[in-house]
Amino acid sequence: MDEKMGTFITDFGALVRLAQATAQPIEGGDELLQALTGHLGVRPKELSVVVEEIPAHRLADVDILLEDIAGRDPNARLVGIGGGEQRNHMSLSDIVQHAQMYAAFPLAPPDYTNQPVGPDEQRQTVALGLRLFRYDGVAIAVLQREAKPNFGRQLATLEVLAAKPADTAAFLAEVRRRMEHESVFKGQIISLQVSEYGPSMGGVTFIRRPELDRADIILPHGVLARVEDHTLGISRQGQDLKAHGQHLKRGLLLYGPPGTGKTHTVRYLLGQSAGTTAVLLSGGALARISEAAKLARALAPSIVVLEDCDLIAEDRSFGHGPQPLLFEVLDAMDGLDSDSDVAFVLTTNRVDMLERALAQRPGRVDLAVEIPMPVEHERLALLQLYARNLGFSASALEAAAAQTDGTTASLAKELIRRAVVAASLAGDVPGDSHLAAAAQQLMDDSSALTRSLLGSGKDTRGPDFPGR
Repeated sequence: MDEKMGTFITDFGALVRLAQATAQPIEGGDELLQALTGHLGVRPKELSVVVEEIPAHRLADVDILLEDIAGRDPNARLVGIGGGEQRNHMSLSDIVQHAQMYAAFPLAPPDYTNQPVGPDEQRQTVALGLRLFRYDGVAIAVLQREAKPNFGRQLATLEVLAAKPADTAAFLAEVRRRMEHESVFKGQIISLQVSEYGPSMGGVTFIRRPELDRADIILPHGVLARVEDHTLGISRQGQDLKAHGQHLKRGLLLYGPPGTGKTHTVRYLLGQSAGTTAVLLSGGALARISEAAKLARALAPSIVVLEDCDLIAEDRSFGHGPQPLLFEVLDAMDGLDSDSDVAFVLTTNRVDMLERALAQRPGRVDLAVEIPMPVEHERLALLQLYARNLGFSASALEAAAAQTDGTTASLAKELIRRAVVAASLAGDVPGDSHLAAAAQQLMDDSSALTRSLLGSGKDTRGPDFPGR
């Protein structure tokens, strides 16, 4: 260390000591210490703070739970901590020590945040608040905080003070036990996302349960019944199966070209599974598979949906070695107890690329069902479905079904839309001529790329094309 650096450090230390010596106590800055000392019966600086980390998306759950536990004490209090932004940079231990020296933390109203607890419902949840109550006759203080990644806190936390370590341990044991099975997510459909702060801070979106009738699903005869029996029927007969020693965890793979109705089929299953927890993962959120499996196990009966799973479960022989996310999927599926009423539903457009260990081992995927390109009578049924309440004749729909050979369910929907749009632009009521023109346009050779993007099954590749 050179002389200039040594001088700087000495001068800086003197400046800090001067600032500390001249700091003025904040009015009411000793209220926090007084409240904690009066409640606990001992000075808080003599006690150890125990920190319990809570996933950010479980803040509403822990808020409901703490409100219930504290509510057993008619004299329970919920207060906030003043003192500006510095409280966000400090742990409860730091706050207590700082308050002891500078009287810098008065009591204030708690901070709140709105948290979704359903598709159309929110809860005003404590974001930063101190709960003072008696637990089984023992004084407990709990500082509840939301996650604040901008302050370096990726998780929500409970910071607990009690006179005896055993009292803290007993309180947290109940919190952990109840958090395992009590959640606003139970019986709901949720989608996990990844935020800019990483998977651990990903949000949760509640999704309204779809309302689809069996008549809305156009598949080859018997396919939907097999899918429904495997995914939902096993759960409905769960007690009987367990009594006969049969496992409940199961895996379903839906495969086929894009646009044939895999996602639509999944939506039907979700609509028929009232009371079942469903966790949806797609895209980057597939990285949260372990978290999804943990939620599903705790909140069973459950369904975990992995859309386009080939993105993370590609056969290792096609790549440059194992993919970490593949192993997370395998671990998540293998890690469930045999009596866990959890169904994994996977969809893929590239079944040929799937990892064989995922697709062929019973207990991971024990039913694989192809959702194929619709044949002519199925295309007609699709056109009739999407043309409900429109004025197309039966013969026009039959002609369109015959003309659109090799196309998918998604193209049938697009065909009806284009006919309606064309009629609207012309100022006409949708009719047979609009439907015929739309079919001709979609099937025209000049629209080959459009048909490909919308889901045409026509494949001009040669027999030696890879993956054919």
